[in-house]
Amino acid sequence: MTTTGTDGKEQAAHGARPMLMLGLATLGFALNFWAWALLSPLGPRYKDLLGLSASQQALLVAVPVIVGSLGRVPVGALTDRLGGRVMFPLISAATIVPVLFIGVAGQSSLPALLAGGFFLGVGGTVFAVGVPFVNAWFPPRRRGLAIGVFGVGMGGTAISALTTVKLVEAGNATTPFLITAVVLAVYAAVAWLVMRDAPGRTVSPQPLLGRLAATARLPITWQACALYAVAFGGYVAFSVYLPAYLQTGYGLEQADAANRMAGFVVLAVLMRPVGGWLSDRIGSIPVLTGVFVVVCGAAAVQALTPGLMPVGTIAFLTMAAALGAASGATFALVAQVTPADKVGAVTGLVGAAGGLGGFVPPLLMGFLYGELGSYGVGLGLLAATAALTVLLTVTVVRRATVREPARSL
Repeated sequence: MTTTGTDGKEQAAHGARPMLMLGLATLGFALNFWAWALLSPLGPRYKDLLGLSASQQALLVAVPVIVGSLGRVPVGALTDRLGGRVMFPLISAATIVPVLFIGVAGQSSLPALLAGGFFLGVGGTVFAVGVPFVNAWFPPRRRGLAIGVFGVGMGGTAISALTTVKLVEAGNATTPFLITAVVLAVYAAVAWLVMRDAPGRTVSPQPLLGRLAATARLPITWQACALYAVAFGGYVAFSVYLPAYLQTGYGLEQADAANRMAGFVVLAVLMRPVGGWLSDRIGSIPVLTGVFVVVCGAAAVQALTPGLMPVGTIAFLTMAAALGAASGATFALVAQVTPADKVGAVTGLVGAAGGLGGFVPPLLMGFLYGELGSYGVGLGLLAATAALTVLLTVTVVRRATVREPARSL
């Protein structure tokens, strides 16, 4: 009986440990994304102060996205080798530098802001650290939900949307950057002391370039890249450009536009674990098919530029829910068919595709509005892209998952 009690305690401890690691990873994701998104809510402010054009404002908020996206490729591969226990505090500490630079000295000119935004992109790479870290702590049947819960960390952009402008108004232009830097420093210290990699974590023996080459040969890599470019790319695009869209297209005040963008982000964040959970239950392919159909319909409605209340608001919130669920379902699919020692590398490439998917639309929307005076064409292109993604899901991706049964990773 004594042995049984001891075994029970050990099992309870083993059950609690993954949840602690998941919580720390999700917190790190949120805090780094908070830093990553600091420039977006201030875009209209910089436009007025520095006399930026619509295209320059779009470029300013897009630069951290592109750097954070491309940086996920090497960071994901490094995580396969070094583990999340090293990479989480490393990325968090590195992100403090550009945050402080922008806050203290980088807001006086567009070149300085672009330079700070470039290195601020480091914070966006943390996603490629968290997915393999969390994936290793949970069995296959629970990975969709676990990675979906981790994905809630993308709500760090909502923290930025809700607090950045208010902190500038309550203090000064430096205030939100100093607070974010302090929070990141505390998290980096806690992560270094508390986080641990999963027992028995699979470590790839291949060098970095070899791992990336092997990853590129996996069909799931490029299929998931396409899915995530639309799902997460759409979310990122709206989260960085929606304030400018609402101010320009509907004449909202800066604070009102930022609050509405935060609502979009929060709903997408809450739906991400739902997408992962549904994928665990009914499969990733049905979930992905359904949500991309919804995105197509909602984007087509918004392309007609209806009134903001209620049709426009319903259309945007519907897209938020569908894009969030699609992001969770995409990584449930990755967890299902990716070899354990390549999850980080695959995540890096897929995460890069998602970020790149978010880089192009703000620039395109700014350009089209400058040329046509309307955002309708850009939203119409989103509807067409979602329709093509549905076709890809029910053909190529479905066939690939049938040929490649679920792995016990």
